[in-house]
Amino acid sequence: MLHVLNHENTILNKFLAQMRDKNVQQDSMRFRRNMERVAEIMAYEISKKLNYKTQMVETPLGIASVQSIDDKVVLATILRAGLPFHQGFLNYFDDAENGFVSAYRKSRPDGSFIVDVEYVSTSSLSGKTLILVDPMLATGSSLMLVYDALIRRAGQPAHTHFAAAFASEQGVDYVMKHTSRQNCTLWCAAVDEELTSKSYIVPGIGDAGDLAYGEKL
Repeated sequence: MLHVLNHENTILNKFLAQMRDKNVQQDSMRFRRNMERVAEIMAYEISKKLNYKTQMVETPLGIASVQSIDDKVVLATILRAGLPFHQGFLNYFDDAENGFVSAYRKSRPDGSFIVDVEYVSTSSLSGKTLILVDPMLATGSSLMLVYDALIRRAGQPAHTHFAAAFASEQGVDYVMKHTSRQNCTLWCAAVDEELTSKSYIVPGIGDAGDLAYGEKL
């Protein structure tokens, strides 16, 4: 199942516009905060799809019946670009367990690249709800490699929510195809049509990691 949030007119679109704007995005603190805010909105939307249970809460004046999340949630992200996006989810799912994956592109002599998953640190995923967040979903291959690495390391989740701020149509198609027989949902704030030969989303935003933390060597 696919959810694209900017199909509706909400405050989300203001934050997406500022992240796209080449002048505004030069303020790295604003860029990180906008990425957090997009994640917070997406976390709220995902929370509607989780399982709930009735909880009785004692107030100073009596007993209140409330619905609380019954799923055990694990938030996972890909270093380093995913950190501000991950923080936005953690602001809402503040009692979630967490996972972190180091993955990077290795260039080939012909100009193409492969993705190397170097480091995985996570809680157990077996029977839990995994929310795997990555701000940029370009080809989709990196996300699927990370997903497979997490499952090999920590077990099969009951359900997985993939979350991206900006995606390409190609990346969306790739993820949907490779998870069609699994219990997965894909969430995107915006989906753009074009993907360059170097796997940059157009119009996109550029390099999310560099915009958040400075250009890497």
